[in-house]
Amino acid sequence: MAKTADSKTATDTAGTKTATGKAPRARSAADTEKIRAALSERRDELRTEYDQTLSEIAELQRDRLTDSAGDDQADTGTKTFEREQEISLANSILERISQVERALERLDDGTYGWCERCGNTIPVERLAAFPSATLCVTCKQLEERR
Repeated sequence: MAKTADSKTATDTAGTKTATGKAPRARSAADTEKIRAALSERRDELRTEYDQTLSEIAELQRDRLTDSAGDDQADTGTKTFEREQEISLANSILERISQVERALERLDDGTYGWCERCGNTIPVERLAAFPSATLCVTCKQLEERR
């Protein structure tokens, strides 16, 4: 990716500007493999957590069917709330799995570490804290204000 520089920004051949005015450091194959390994490990952890949550949902469902004969409305409501809470947790985990898988796809196609909105590099510190980040800090702040 060829870069041309002016005093404050750099522009690549696709017209993407970086805030620092410097081309980002190219990621080595070893760096890429470390990132890939960490993301794959995180995806596997999330899948295990998701499977466990699905088991808990199934158990709550079985309990509701077998133990609900003498329940009053409060007991039924509590069981329903617990089941809905577990389903919400499972959906959240599934979304995080999707984010990690998307990060792995971005790593494969060479767009990992670049903001999807403005094209600037995503700071290494942000990627270290949130490896599946797709937006730089500025764009993420703008998105959260909406």
